[in-house]
Amino acid sequence: MQWTLVIPLKPLARAKSRLSDTASDGVRPGLALAFAQDTVAAALACAAVADVAVVTDDELAGRELAALGARIVPDTPADGLNAALAHGAAVVRGIRPGAPVAALNADLPALRPPELALVLDAATEFPRAFLADAAGLGTTLLTAGPDAELQPAFGIDSRSRHRASGAKELSLLEVDSVRQDVDTGDDLRAALALGVGPYTATVSAGLLIPDS
Repeated sequence: MQWTLVIPLKPLARAKSRLSDTASDGVRPGLALAFAQDTVAAALACAAVADVAVVTDDELAGRELAALGARIVPDTPADGLNAALAHGAAVVRGIRPGAPVAALNADLPALRPPELALVLDAATEFPRAFLADAAGLGTTLLTAGPDAELQPAFGIDSRSRHRASGAKELSLLEVDSVRQDVDTGDDLRAALALGVGPYTATVSAGLLIPDS
């Protein structure tokens, strides 16, 4: 099974406010874009991924991610993360009816294609499935098979909410790169330790990353 990934990305000027301890206002938009570029590039290199749709209204991000091969979907609902994901999934299935879709965070700069493939392959066994983030409270990936709706419930404590919605939690070892999203300086330090992609490596060079 090959998946279409739906990746939401808010306007870069408003992205990654929790990285204020690590990056200035002028640096954070570039970091957010770099995270998304490394995420999209890794996703497109994954054997289990057919294509990637990025839901965003940010013109710069749209240009840069389209150049990598992503389909850009305008955030028509403009009503937050979950509405953007539901809209993106609907657009994808309007083009590819019955396509298996997966929502993936845009801030996975250490993402490795083989690890993403392991997660997506495991998800094929269930109508809906999800992977918890490294902190154990959130979600980095939510999948919906051909006959299921995505039903995204991202946000605070999304792990519990996705489990309560009936999605199967995937318990996989050695997929740290798919779990390690970046919201704080400590998250970025953990991602750098895993090994980030070239875009993030360039933009984060010289930043003072706080110790945990």
